[in-house]
Amino acid sequence: MAALWAAVYGAFGLACALHGTPLFHDGGIRGAAALDWFVVAVGAVAALVCGMVVRHGLRPTLRVLLWVLCGLTGIAAFSLLMDVITLMVGQGLDSPAATANRSLAAAGAFLLAATARADRRPTTGATAPPPSPAPGPVQLAACAGTVAFLPYAAMKLVWVSGGTFAGIGYEEMIATSERNGASGIWLTLESWGLDVTVLLAALGTFLLWGLVRPWGQVFPRWTLLLHRRRVPRWLPLTPALIGAATLAPYGMLGIGYCTLASVGVMTMRQGDAPSSQDALLMGWIGMVAFAGYGVALTVAARSYWLRTRPIDRPPVRTG
Repeated sequence: MAALWAAVYGAFGLACALHGTPLFHDGGIRGAAALDWFVVAVGAVAALVCGMVVRHGLRPTLRVLLWVLCGLTGIAAFSLLMDVITLMVGQGLDSPAATANRSLAAAGAFLLAATARADRRPTTGATAPPPSPAPGPVQLAACAGTVAFLPYAAMKLVWVSGGTFAGIGYEEMIATSERNGASGIWLTLESWGLDVTVLLAALGTFLLWGLVRPWGQVFPRWTLLLHRRRVPRWLPLTPALIGAATLAPYGMLGIGYCTLASVGVMTMRQGDAPSSQDALLMGWIGMVAFAGYGVALTVAARSYWLRTRPIDRPPVRTG
């Protein structure tokens, strides 16, 4: 499957490169079409490495190459979460080709990682461990990630409730949303006093605590027909890994930018804010929220992965 993905990914990159369609697009910033050859190179090398694994087995050098390729595809998949959120609220994509590239890259990261770990599969007698909470430090990280979102949620709720913060009121916020191409669903929810990003933050917090509490491993009572059934590991880990890979680096880089702007090394872009200082204030609130939550999600996802690993049953003696 990984070799098949590599062939498809490389062919996709080659077609876009020959057509001149940029595959790296972030908001209003379009990457050069020449970067498409990076996709072609990753696909070609991945196909070669996977073919060697099939022929010669999973040797140490090939395992290292697989993890390197996994990291490269993970970088190419950056901001896939933003595309998912965009589609959820009914907005159009900035670049369907770039979204397709991120989706294929994310699938490749999963397949390459699975190939690198192909010789570490559990035995047939493996069973799921009993539900357990995360260790205290991990739950403390979850608390920190939750608290990091509170100022961000408060700022958004002030705006949708008609208040003013950082020089921006409800009318300015609506005008900015319309100018940035917000969908009808987004604008309707804001007119009802519901901010989409706050709702997503609440959903993300729910995911975070599901990773550190036992009810994230066995469906709780309120799930009705699913009550007492095991939660598939991929169900919380997939959005957790995508979210962590997007929000943690985005938030950390944003904090670095805000720090440089605060000490005067760089000038904060004003954007839609009335002044650079207002933009800096909003930047700090947003980036601390994304970084704090992203790091907490990374820690919680790792803990969940380790706590839910299948364990081998002891052999049963007979006679």
